[in-house]
Amino acid sequence: MELLPVVLLLVTLFFVGAPSLLAQDVASGLNPVVLVPGNTCGQLDAQVTDEYKPQAPGCGIPKQGRGWFRLWENFTALQEDPSLLPCYADQLRLVYDPVAGDYRNVPGVKTRVVSFGTTRSFRFNDPARKNVCMEGLVEALEGVGYIEGSNLFGAPYDFRYAPAAPGLSSEVFSDFSSSFRLLVERASEMNGNKPVILVTHSMGGLFTMVFLDRSPLAWRRRYVKHLVMLCLGVGGSPLNMWPLALETLSPPSLPGTVLTYGNRSFASMFSLLPSPKVYGDTPLVITQAKNYSADNMAEYLVAVGLSEEQVALYRTRALPVTLNLRAPLVPMTSINGIGVPTIDRLVFWDGNFTAAKPELVNGDGDGQINLQTVLALERLIGDDPDQPYFKSILIPNTTHKGMISDEFAVKRVVSEILGAN
Repeated sequence: MELLPVVLLLVTLFFVGAPSLLAQDVASGLNPVVLVPGNTCGQLDAQVTDEYKPQAPGCGIPKQGRGWFRLWENFTALQEDPSLLPCYADQLRLVYDPVAGDYRNVPGVKTRVVSFGTTRSFRFNDPARKNVCMEGLVEALEGVGYIEGSNLFGAPYDFRYAPAAPGLSSEVFSDFSSSFRLLVERASEMNGNKPVILVTHSMGGLFTMVFLDRSPLAWRRRYVKHLVMLCLGVGGSPLNMWPLALETLSPPSLPGTVLTYGNRSFASMFSLLPSPKVYGDTPLVITQAKNYSADNMAEYLVAVGLSEEQVALYRTRALPVTLNLRAPLVPMTSINGIGVPTIDRLVFWDGNFTAAKPELVNGDGDGQINLQTVLALERLIGDDPDQPYFKSILIPNTTHKGMISDEFAVKRVVSEILGAN
């Protein structure tokens, strides 16, 4: 009975500013965590050389200088100088190099991911993005004893790129995988060789599932304690078909530009399209003349104006990855939101994909990820006899970004992470 006040005192001291020694003692009992954020959550620096020939006027070296500058996302710079928007959009573009068989930056533009290995890249100076990129989850984990750089790490990535089908070149994803593997190993070694808990959100889950599938099973069993995957199934989403139909956005914004004009050049634009394995011939885009499904996705891409080369890249690079997602063969918990209207179908009745907002036919999900694709994940994992452990949690009335920002959802996520310890 005499111990209770002492325990309460220690807990109180920790949460109101305990000595660092106590924080280290608490941290030492936890498995390290590596966070992998969602799409557009990795910040990028850029450098422009004389080779750069901008499509937008006035966007060469005199505009931004010869040193490194924040390319994505620089809310403050755009507030001070809105004319930078077309420059940033142009410098975010990718081009496909058919000789190398891979995507590249625009010639003359160099980029780098900011603060790999830490969670600092998830913190944006745009207040509107505070709840989009795991900042709330980071703070919640710090509240239960995790310490940045000690047992809490981040693996941001260049969201413009994506894993390619086996045997095809994807240099940026390969470099990310190498860095990710070393980060996991270092996190484990720094924490008494404890295996690591990987926590992903949205597209970060896709990157991590492919990474694990391409890592030796012995490595997975040695270094990965648990995978906690938030807001992702395995079937893509009909919602992701809509931005491909848009060429301009009014009024323009940097996030809007990335999701429309810029996205057509990105390798990742195909990564979360609906999978034929999940949706088959179910109509997803409806017009008076023709319906489009996951089975005839290539025809839809042509209809919205993508080139033959882009359609071929979808078929050869992205689609095989989607079709061949497999169980990670590490203990796994999937947490998804439901009870939020989520696009099931888009109706462009007159066949004009760019003129107006389509009629939206909603189903269930988190506002971005359909329940259908979550159930497909459950089937995929559950059907693999070699999957050691799997739990699926559905949180009612929770949105895609609410999973990492709403107090109730974040508490549940943190609870599962602590449970995995």
